[in-house]
Formats: sequence, C-alpha cells, structure tokens
Amino acid sequence: MGLRSWLKRRMGQGGPLIPVVRLHGVIAADQRPGRLNIEMAAPLLKRAFALKSAPAVAIVINSPGGSAVQSRLISKRIRDLADETGKKVLVFVEDAAASGGYFIATAGDEIIADPSSIVGSIGVIFAGFGFVEALKKVGVDRRVHTSGRNKSTMDPFLPEKAEDVARIKAMEADVHQVFIDWVKGRRGDRLKGGDDLLFTGEFWSGVKGLELGLVDGLGDMHEVLRTRYGDKLELVAIAPRRGLLAMPRLGFAALAGDIAAQVEDRATWSRLGL
Repeated sequence: MGLRSWLKRRMGQGGPLIPVVRLHGVIAADQRPGRLNIEMAAPLLKRAFALKSAPAVAIVINSPGGSAVQSRLISKRIRDLADETGKKVLVFVEDAAASGGYFIATAGDEIIADPSSIVGSIGVIFAGFGFVEALKKVGVDRRVHTSGRNKSTMDPFLPEKAEDVARIKAMEADVHQVFIDWVKGRRGDRLKGGDDLLFTGEFWSGVKGLELGLVDGLGDMHEVLRTRYGDKLELVAIAPRRGLLAMPRLGFAALAGDIAAQVEDRATWSRLGL
C-alpha cells in the first residue's frame, strides 16, 4: 500500500481492501520454477486471510492441473482459512482451471471464469512411455531383479502386463472418486448434468462451464470486484517474498532439471491447446 492510500485510509476516505493471490502453473510437489504446490501457496494464503479488514479474498487460478495430492492440500488450506476468518473466497479463472486446477477453484465460494477459459477435466491420468521395441532394435537386454513381484510395475523397458494396468486403473478410480466427492460437496445442486457428463475428464469453455454449473459467472476480476465493492476498492497483490531461496540455482544438473520441467509443463498445458 502506498503512502497516499495509507493516508486516505487513516482519514476514512479509502475503499475496502481485497487481497489477491495468484496461483499459476502446473501443480507438483517439487520446487522447480513454474510449479504450484502447498509449500509455495500456503504462505501467500496465510498473508491474504490475515488482512482483517478485507471482506473477501480473491484467488486467481491459471493451471492445467497436476498432482492430486497437492491440489487437495491447497484446496483444504483455502477452506480452513476461510472458515477460521469468516471471509468469502472469490475465485477467478484465467486461461484454465482444469483437472487439479479446477479442484483448487472449487475451494471458492464463487467461481468466475472468463468466457474463453477452460474449466473441468475432472478425471485422473497416468501416462508414460514404452521402450521395449526400441531396446530390441539396438540389441539391449533389460535385466530387472526385485524382491516383490509387483515392484517393476509399468517399467517402461519391460512389456506391459494386464495385471499392472488393472492395478493402475483401480488406483486411478480411487483418486477420481476423491475428486468427484470434493466437487459434489463444494458445488452441490449448482451442478447441472449427470456423472457420465461432468466426471469423464472432458473440459469445456467458461460459457459451457456456466451452463453446467461448474462456474457461477463470467467476467474478469477487476470488473466483478469493482461492481461489488465500489470504485474506491483497493486490490492488494500478495506475492512471494524474494530472498535467498528465490536465488536461481546454478550448475548443469539444475539447468537440465529446469529444462526437463519446462518440457513437461509445456506438454501438460498443450493437452488443453494452450
């Protein structure tokens, strides 16, 4: 807050303050650049909800999804803080709130999306590669020894086994049900459509998402907040504090890891055409 805003507020001339938290990126537990996780999000959320005079907290979501665990942890932290402080949570979707991104979005009391946003993708995916034929072509044998008959499940250098696939699908079904239960619990009778439509992993535009009850309105953050709280509203950006931990990592291994993360993240965004 600038000096002028502080003086106006001291004289009772300022409008309400609304903290804004931006949650952007692929959801993953690691700390590489561009990742979204509970370790990154928790301090920002704590600071936002600690602003006592704020009538609400605005959260901007822009994520194609990722870790189911991290998605649930962030969502739960939002709801815990909202319940503790009694503040309303308004979620604004930018390019995408898909899969885990939508899981987080449903922590809001209201979800407002851009008409062209991508929302939904309520499903679970397990993806990998198979290199068995490539090994044959170069004349390499894969030798694996385990003390547990399922320890080599889905090894990309071994032939895929039906029992492995069945176990993976059963695990996916469990995680998918957690996602479904959360969305139903948060959205309730606002949802318009059966399970065979809403929970297939399909994603939609913000316009269709409104029709299906996945979001509550269409618009952008500034327009919506100024309509509700007046032109004197002041937005307070809650950004990460820069320090030693924010220093760029050095060395070839770190650089290679960051490049790998960027490729992986690009692939995740590309599934949505973004």
